[in-house]
Amino acid sequence: MLIPMADYAAGVEVANDLVATSPDVRGAEALSGPGDLAALLSGYDFAAYDVAPCASTAGAPSAEDVEKVRFLRREVRAVLESETEDEAVERAAMLAGHVGLAPVLRRDPSGRWQWHVPTARDASLVAELAAVVGVSLLGLVRALGHGRFRACAAPGCGGVFADASRAGRRRYCMPEVCGNRVNVANHRARRRAVTR
Repeated sequence: MLIPMADYAAGVEVANDLVATSPDVRGAEALSGPGDLAALLSGYDFAAYDVAPCASTAGAPSAEDVEKVRFLRREVRAVLESETEDEAVERAAMLAGHVGLAPVLRRDPSGRWQWHVPTARDASLVAELAAVVGVSLLGLVRALGHGRFRACAAPGCGGVFADASRAGRRRYCMPEVCGNRVNVANHRARRRAVTR
């Protein structure tokens, strides 16, 4: 199997969403069983990576996969919390190395050359997920720099994320949750100030 390295942004979102399942972010464990993991993975087109993260488990994650992915989540968070660019690169490379072999150059459907990371045919769900995330985070560091690894700006949130947006202005680990919460609090504060 080959994981293309051209589109790191999609893999970065996998990393962000994985880290956001943590009780540190949500207040409760969001990966409590195989169904939660299957739901998380179903939100992504892994065919674009030429991997099938559930292939090793006959189409459905197991309780063991959930435990391994929770451990992977801690490793991914450690990459996002890296103090230096060198540390981030080293940690992301370790993730990519779970199933990665030497990178190869292959043509994409449009004929352009793209880097790919080959993986073992019988790689586990967690190994393939680690490779996708690791390669994507390396791509982000290469293209946009370590400054794109950030802590959530929402008061009281313990989330971290990688910002792969063009503008680089993302402030929240879960914009639809944390950003909305901040906007509602600001709106209420403005209303209280006006009514006084």
